[in-house]
Amino acid sequence: MASKKVLGLTAATAALVLGLTACGSEGGEEGGGEASGDAFTFGILYPQTGSLAFLGPPQITAAEYAISEINAAGGILGTEVPEIVQGDEAGDAAQANEAANSLVGDGVNAVIGAAASGMTQATYDTITGAGVVQCSGSNTAPDLTNIEDNGLYFRTAPSDLLSGPVMARKIVEDGHQSVAIVARADDYGSGYAGGLQDELEALGAEVVLSETYDPEATTFNSIVTGVNNEEPDAIALISFEEGAQVISQLLESGAEGDQLYITDGLNNPELGDSVNSEEPEIVTGITGVAPGADNAAFNEALTEFNSELEAFQFGPQVFDCVTTIALAAEAAGSTDPADYAAEMTNVSSPEGTECSTFSECRDLLAEGEEIDYQGQSGNIDFDENGDPTSATFQVFHFGEDGYETLGFEEYSVNE
Repeated sequence: MASKKVLGLTAATAALVLGLTACGSEGGEEGGGEASGDAFTFGILYPQTGSLAFLGPPQITAAEYAISEINAAGGILGTEVPEIVQGDEAGDAAQANEAANSLVGDGVNAVIGAAASGMTQATYDTITGAGVVQCSGSNTAPDLTNIEDNGLYFRTAPSDLLSGPVMARKIVEDGHQSVAIVARADDYGSGYAGGLQDELEALGAEVVLSETYDPEATTFNSIVTGVNNEEPDAIALISFEEGAQVISQLLESGAEGDQLYITDGLNNPELGDSVNSEEPEIVTGITGVAPGADNAAFNEALTEFNSELEAFQFGPQVFDCVTTIALAAEAAGSTDPADYAAEMTNVSSPEGTECSTFSECRDLLAEGEEIDYQGQSGNIDFDENGDPTSATFQVFHFGEDGYETLGFEEYSVNE
């Protein structure tokens, strides 16, 4: 298993190579960050286009909002943070990696994203291999826990090993005892399905079918037939945008909305239009589980920052990535990832003094105190692999009046 503990010699060497490479441009920004006093530049790799483009607006808005809060407090190490450098992951591995190379070439000190777990799988070696810290607010694939990242990859969104049990509990709580699981044939789908099935069976429910599908498929007849043959009480669908077509075919074949449970990849208030534009209410009864934050005040602040924002999914987690990185740089007294990466875990440690804003936490650090940053998404408490050890989940639902939140569930790895 790959270790992601303290930044090691390999990462430090990579950061040095990046810095020396960037020095070829006289007077320009130097890659990977320099000593205190240099501007800390963030890059962001997020879906401007592609199947997850609906996740783009809350991610870029949250990152920009976090930077505005940091600058209002005086910047990182007393220097204003410049405008964030953007890259489009586009739901395509080759394009995502090209964008990652561009961000690294621009000499960013940290990269926020990618949004999709698969796009991070395609880009982390480019980013962390260059000695740059990467933090995603929406990666959930369990396989990302043990990547070879030299201690430079972090995420504030929970692994699907936490998400799956929350969905399983909701399904059983609703009275279902036989469940069919349908999942994308990728890291996201297989990881989520495994955690979901384990918890369902631990709760006494029977998993009558567990099937994966090609997300590039244009029809899902065989999957739908397989589900119908088993006649389950409930159907769990682990998918992205293509899941709208799976839902459409399931409903057309006789499934009821209140049998369907979906994941964060379909947490879109406009899902009904995607499933059936002529009859969007067809999704009534569907319930879903997604990483969230029981933090209405943050959503209100984000709306004030961007009045056109309509979705908030993963916004708090992205905000926390930016703020945690900024605090780690403050703790290290350096913008260089080789210096501040090890502080990422320290500034979120439960052994420190609790604080909830950049300015409050920075002032405590200046006074020589250890801190425990309390994120907008909840407690972060990174483990040695850069994963959060607890998380909050939103239970969303499509009711008679449309999209709604039924509540929030807390889940910890210690449960």
